Amino acid sequence: GGCRLLNAVSIEQRYAGHARQAGHVAAMCRVGAYLGRIVIVVDEDIDVTDINDVMWAVVTRSDPERSLDIINRAWSGPLDPAIAPNAKGHNSRMIIDATRPWEWRDKFPTPIGPDAETKRETRKKWGHLLAPQPAREKVAR
Repeated sequence: GGCRLLNAVSIEQRYAGHARQAGHVAAMCRVGAYLGRIVIVVDEDIDVTDINDVMWAVVTRSDPERSLDIINRAWSGPLDPAIAPNAKGHNSRMIIDATRPWEWRDKFPTPIGPDAETKRETRKKWGHLLAPQPAREKVAR
């Protein structure tokens, strides 16, 4: 899921470094190459169409010291809002590896939380006190 500035990619990790490689490929393929900014790579259990899921993976599975790659002088253009007018043409990219760390993925804590039915019932009863529902939950009904 994503757009030119932010793309999220879900993978099933098969070897050490796989997530990082997938992030670099996504940053340089058609959608990510021109005007791209951020690529987030997540595990297959994360729904890339739900920004809340993606950000949950970022804050629970990544560590800035080991999870970030920066690509300098990537392809950009005159529409890039974050680049100074006299520097158009190139920008940098950030790749965030928000997957379970390969070296200890089998020991990584299992996510816990309510099942879909409990979430629905909670929203039904207490929705007026909670944040708005993600769009895909609204459409599903």
